[in-house]
Amino acid sequence: QVLLVESGGGYVQPGGSLRLSCVASGKFFSLGLMGWYRQAPGKERELVASITSGGNTNYADSVKGRFIISRVNAENTVHLQMISLKPEDTAVYYCSAVSQPTMRQFWGQGTQVTVSS
Repeated sequence: QVLLVESGGGYVQPGGSLRLSCVASGKFFSLGLMGWYRQAPGKERELVASITSGGNTNYADSVKGRFIISRVNAENTVHLQMISLKPEDTAVYYCSAVSQPTMRQFWGQGTQVTVSS
């Protein structure tokens, strides 16, 4: 079982920055793919960015060049640095992690990001 706890969400004006963090705890051997998803009101949950244990990253086209995902394997943490935020980035952001070797996917409780003037 993996418990994921996010932090760092909040309210920011367009053009502003936020940094989201997620820490994993519980009983697991190791974590594989970790990532950030978001869900805006009335929309489906979508992948924002993901990162493998080896550091390979993948980004949604809408955030390329503005968001950076990183992780510290020894600390079981994953971060999302967000700059040049836009109103359309407003959503609940969820941390996700896949435990190894079970390959089960776990989710955090979500943190709200609101971008508005």
